[in-house]
Amino acid sequence: MLDKTNAHTHGLVDPFGRKITYLRLSVTDRCDLRCTYCMSEKMTFLPKSDLLDASELEQVAQAFITRGVSKIRITGGEPLVRRNIMDIMERMSGYLGHGLDELTLTTNGTQLVKHAELLAKFGVKRINVSLDSLDPDTFTRITRGGRLNPVLDGITAAQSHGLKIKLNVVVLKRDNLNELPSMIRWAHARDIDVTLIEAMPMGEIEEDRFNQYVPLLGVQSELSKDWTLTRDTYRTGGPSDYWRVKETGGRLGFITPLSNNFCGGCNRVRLTCTGKLFLCLGQNEDADLRAVVRSGGDLDAALLEAIGRKPKAHDFRIDALGQGPAVARHMSMTGG
Repeated sequence: MLDKTNAHTHGLVDPFGRKITYLRLSVTDRCDLRCTYCMSEKMTFLPKSDLLDASELEQVAQAFITRGVSKIRITGGEPLVRRNIMDIMERMSGYLGHGLDELTLTTNGTQLVKHAELLAKFGVKRINVSLDSLDPDTFTRITRGGRLNPVLDGITAAQSHGLKIKLNVVVLKRDNLNELPSMIRWAHARDIDVTLIEAMPMGEIEEDRFNQYVPLLGVQSELSKDWTLTRDTYRTGGPSDYWRVKETGGRLGFITPLSNNFCGGCNRVRLTCTGKLFLCLGQNEDADLRAVVRSGGDLDAALLEAIGRKPKAHDFRIDALGQGPAVARHMSMTGG
């Protein structure tokens, strides 16, 4: 176990005065689903040798924690398909109370029945579950062959072990737009928060994202015709803007990278499973931390140099047919 006694000695501050306190740490680019908006149907995944091993992941995480990162979200791909994921979670959990305030996870839910108990044991209090439809046929179409019931069983298992659930729903004009009210009611009836997310132009996929993109300001306006939405001061450290739905009693979030840019308060960076640090989701600025770790280089100096290049904002837009992605890499490669 690495030394944890020197946490929070110096912060990471970008050129625009934003303090970096949140690391999204990908552990794999692989996924057991093939969601249409996320990746191509026939993806080529990375060889195991390209990935940071558990010790290297811990080394990088410890460097971030020492520099003031207090929240780590484990992502993928689908993080729970990595064979030694529970070893990684146990290593990360050792930093809770030693500089790290929160350890959490984003998952598609397919493996939660198997892993929920250990996640709770390792100090995870809440998780995000990516779920874009409660209709079995629609779910299968969006995920290109996935089954809904294992996800629903996983949510039940997670809640039974005391994990707080938030649903992440990517809003898709052709697939789930009309289903949103029923999904929100279903979730709120089970004490599950919901966050709606605009589709983002990352990586080449088989269909044109313009045909699926929906600005969430319009969705919020439509929902407000039937429900009373009032602002909620709740924050998780991410970019979601939260509202309370009076009629359901639940919380509803909106992530609007295209229709209402939220970059001004960005406190996040993303590390891929190969050790590449992306300083902005929608830009190509990066730093190769794997090379630093494997060469025995100065990881702290590498972090400071990288954060000093963090861009002000992304360049996401979806405003015309035939428009290519803002960045070539898929979300599964970047880390959710």
